[in-house]
Amino acid sequence: MAKKRGPEAPENHERWLVSYADFITLLFAFFVVMFASSQTDKARAKQVSQAVEKALEEGHSVGVPAAVAKILGGTVDDKGQGNAMMKGPGGAQHAAKEAQPEVVELLPPLQRLNKELADEIKAGKLEVRLETRGLVISLRQSAFFPSGGDAVDTGTLPTIKKLAELIGTLPNPIQLEGHTDSIPIHNVRFRSNWDLSCARAIAMLDTLCDTFQLPRERFSVVGRAETAPIDTNDTPEGRARNRRVDVVIMNSVRIQDTAPAKPPAVAKK
Repeated sequence: MAKKRGPEAPENHERWLVSYADFITLLFAFFVVMFASSQTDKARAKQVSQAVEKALEEGHSVGVPAAVAKILGGTVDDKGQGNAMMKGPGGAQHAAKEAQPEVVELLPPLQRLNKELADEIKAGKLEVRLETRGLVISLRQSAFFPSGGDAVDTGTLPTIKKLAELIGTLPNPIQLEGHTDSIPIHNVRFRSNWDLSCARAIAMLDTLCDTFQLPRERFSVVGRAETAPIDTNDTPEGRARNRRVDVVIMNSVRIQDTAPAKPPAVAKK
């Protein structure tokens, strides 16, 4: 007597999704590689390629666009991540091109400073940040100068030496900016915060040029007193951050854009 067959297992109609997901991932990777190869920024292209390779190795197709978007930048969301999109066509490329001049030129010295001055940064003696005008190294007054004075602490010379060695490898002009907090000063030596901020910037100039033999023609000195704070002057911590000398490694692209026009030549009679 023949046995009755049981009910057949239902056919899986969603198996195609696996192949489709793999295809989409590979297609996305292809376009990313094509985009990266068209960019003049080799460092960013390398980052994109590495991100794609890592995401594919881990097997997370969702991680590919997320990793690439973080590098490319674009509109920033509430988590501080870029989505590589801007309004209008070609948004991602437009964002990359806008960020490129300021970032690419000074990115290597920024990375070097973060590495060589890691202990000083961790101890709060200085801060390093990249701005549109250039690479800014803020030397805290509490670490480099006495309170109310302009004499550079000799104990900070090893730190200044590292900074001088980096400056010596770069062609960029350097601007030294003295800053104070909002509390006025008036004594025999300094009539105001303007005098104090200028004196500290000049003292740092003398240290870099006389002690570490950097050419003075590369430098400019500015005293800003309390007019350019980076923190509030309402708390002791904020005032401590504002008392500083900023060593600004100027961005050469920005300098070219803002350089004054040469006066017309006067014809000789």
